[in-house]
Amino acid sequence: MEIITNVYDKQPNEHIYDRRKESEAFGKTRLGVKGLVDSGITRIPQMFHHPPETLFYYQKPQPFDHNLEIPVMDMSMDHDKVVDQLRDAATIFGFFQVINHGVAVSHLDRMLEAVQAVHELPAEEKIRQYREDILTCGPGFGFSSYHDLFEGMAASWCDTISVRLSPNPVDPMDIPVVCRNEVLQWDKEVTLLAERLGGLLVEGLGLNSDKLKGTPLLERKGMVGHYYPPCPEPSKTIGTASHTDLGMFTILLQDMVGGLQVEYDGKWIDLKPVHGAFVVNVGDLFQILSNDKYKSGAHRVYANPGQKPRVSIATFLSPPFEDESLYGPLDELTSPENPALFKQFKFSDMLEKFMARKASSMSMIDHFRL
Repeated sequence: MEIITNVYDKQPNEHIYDRRKESEAFGKTRLGVKGLVDSGITRIPQMFHHPPETLFYYQKPQPFDHNLEIPVMDMSMDHDKVVDQLRDAATIFGFFQVINHGVAVSHLDRMLEAVQAVHELPAEEKIRQYREDILTCGPGFGFSSYHDLFEGMAASWCDTISVRLSPNPVDPMDIPVVCRNEVLQWDKEVTLLAERLGGLLVEGLGLNSDKLKGTPLLERKGMVGHYYPPCPEPSKTIGTASHTDLGMFTILLQDMVGGLQVEYDGKWIDLKPVHGAFVVNVGDLFQILSNDKYKSGAHRVYANPGQKPRVSIATFLSPPFEDESLYGPLDELTSPENPALFKQFKFSDMLEKFMARKASSMSMIDHFRL
């Protein structure tokens, strides 16, 4: 049964175009962007058309400046060298890649295959997993099109599954069989890696590696699996809009298709995929705790211009949404000569600003600057 027809090939008249109506019709299919591609469209619906101020797309790379390459770090190196390199990358770019991290590359490959398999389930199975509340993961597992379906300037050419890992982890039986074992193993692996990375990053600030232990700062783990289908008009839409992540840091696994870009000094750098590597980026909360020593890196993904889907898996580390602790620059990093640059706040305050971001052009961090 064809759920979506080629009616989307007919571009609506601008004078009668209703973004919400088209978005609601798209949402009711419960099949996401991949459903549009499977229907055989050759032009994308107007709800995906981005205006010039938010539009970017793949362009042939220019002569490369190796000084602007996102570092790839070997975690099997001497400990002090790893700390130094992570500190430098977190300070300059807010991004780095790590290899020899202790997670078997074969498991990473299986995880990417499993997430792709979920997105490519038959329509009747995907429909049962559809959720509108992607940010909180609803019951713990869900599939949806990107969270900007009704918000923002236009929708993004991306589908997403979301999984709540902790606290209150998803019931394993609610995870589709095609990825259940891989997700459960992923949770164990990423928890250990997050603890190790957190220790290295606080060491880079001159603090003891156990500084984060016993705190709620890495207690919440939320996983998303993004699927960027090939786009018939990639110069009219985007994969993911420019943004920073809210929490402490994010651990990302991506396939070899490419599309992720990182902002540095007003330029956008292509983050080249490395097989078997994790991409790590500093979040807003960690920049604040570091009193601006670390950088929360802005990043984006262009619409997929190729023939193969792009798959990426991100795990976000942060305090629980309901955490009542007050956060601000760490005491050890402030002094009369280096005063705190941010006020104290609850993580829920940051979430509230994030949910209201449509009404403000300010970055999340700037809301809390003194």
